[in-house]
Amino acid sequence: MLRSLHIRNYVLIDSLDVTFPEGLVIITGQTGAGKSILLGALGLLAGDKADPSQIGQGGDNCVVEGIFDTPEGERIIRRVIYSSGRSRSFIDDCPVQLQELAELGSRLFDIHSQHQSLLLTDKQFQLSLLDRYAGADSSECRKVWGELQQCRAELAQAREALGRSQAEAGYNAAQLAELEAAALRDGELEELEEEQLALGNAEEIRERLATALGSFDAGEGASVRESLQQARKSLEHASRYLPGMAALAERIDSARIELDDIFAEVEDAAGRIEASPQRLEQVEQRLSLLYRLFTKHGCNTVAELIAVRERYASEVQDSSTLEERIADLEKQQKALEGSHSAICRQLHGVRAKAAEGFASEVCSHLKYLELERASFAVQLQDAAPGAGGADSVAFLFGADGTARTELAKCASGGELSRIMLSLKALMARFAGMPTMIFDEIDTGVSGSVAAKMGQMICDMGRTMQVFSITHLPQVAAKGSAHYLVSKTFDPASGRSTSGITLLEGDARVQEIARLLSGEVITNEAVANAKALLRAQ
Repeated sequence: MLRSLHIRNYVLIDSLDVTFPEGLVIITGQTGAGKSILLGALGLLAGDKADPSQIGQGGDNCVVEGIFDTPEGERIIRRVIYSSGRSRSFIDDCPVQLQELAELGSRLFDIHSQHQSLLLTDKQFQLSLLDRYAGADSSECRKVWGELQQCRAELAQAREALGRSQAEAGYNAAQLAELEAAALRDGELEELEEEQLALGNAEEIRERLATALGSFDAGEGASVRESLQQARKSLEHASRYLPGMAALAERIDSARIELDDIFAEVEDAAGRIEASPQRLEQVEQRLSLLYRLFTKHGCNTVAELIAVRERYASEVQDSSTLEERIADLEKQQKALEGSHSAICRQLHGVRAKAAEGFASEVCSHLKYLELERASFAVQLQDAAPGAGGADSVAFLFGADGTARTELAKCASGGELSRIMLSLKALMARFAGMPTMIFDEIDTGVSGSVAAKMGQMICDMGRTMQVFSITHLPQVAAKGSAHYLVSKTFDPASGRSTSGITLLEGDARVQEIARLLSGEVITNEAVANAKALLRAQ
């Protein structure tokens, strides 16, 4: 049930904080007082489109919040609209998407407006109403249907992937064969480039190394090593008289040893230098192959080429894996289709069995509401399989013994009001039904019919919370609580604002008397209002 409603800066409502009781809640007020504004605010909690024009004068945003009591505990729905046109939605103070807020709102309250009817236009809602009456649980059907749709989607994706794989099979195999034939090795490119540089400059390298070796050996004079040896000996002799020279002699000895190592390595390198045009050609051909593969596959390193090779190998292998996957999914799809068909047949049987009783109860309500010759039927037809089964439901109505047609095609406003109330009276019998809000459902009726509609709404209020916005005194006298929506004008600001007040005692009598007689309230109207209240 809706326990309280809090509104800030919404259209003509500056600030509103109101609590509501259980049972039947009556809301009245003069035309233009703001009843539609109140419904608009509730509509925001049901996910209706936000409009910055709904923000009150001088404000940057507006806030609508509803606090609901549910079997699971308290739930708080809040919607904030900003002057930029953006809005934010909250459930229990946590930000949520608008769709999530709308889904929860639809489970908590149902608004029946004057000019539209969900039950008269929505086939799925009609089907759900019949299911509630029949005790048909379609949750398993929805579950299996969801699994079937998921299976079909996966199967379509696998078939598409297999098609692509088969179409590219020859190409992928050729690319893989070429890359495997290349016998790629990570780090090879750097080795080849170094070898190519050496082979391409072999003669110059030989000459430079020979020159370096010659500088170590003696020409016409002593070699470098001999000169160092002589210098070391001289310093050793000098150290007898100048001790500091011994350390220098040791350093010369270390330098000589280091030079011997350098000479040996240069000599070894010179011995390995070979000018081989054949080997140079092989290296350049190998490098040319690698560079071509780099360009072809958009790579910069041999490691990247190896990764490309592994990918082609995986894609070539994937064809057989995809074929196995498709076979498994086809089996799964067949099993799910069988399960769904069986559930659909079971649901159809339950619905077909309940359809006549459902129609009979609606007819009883219509006769109570003085449509004595009205007829109502539930037409159950085959439909494309779906989450709710394989049935399509149409509610058919005929007035005064005329041929029955679909409810949406009924022309009389008074008949529509009574049919809607009859259907929603049935809804009230089922546990878990949301709070119902009737916006002048009694439009087009009066007299004894209005009194009976009021009684039906009052009966619904015994098992659930019902709001009835009405202009009929026969209905207004029924509720356990009566609220008045009114508009006041502030001369200082030049603005009108709307508010809502709980009516009790004489204030309620006066409001019902106004509904009976208009703006001029007569003694007779007051007496009649008291009589209506006493009759409850």
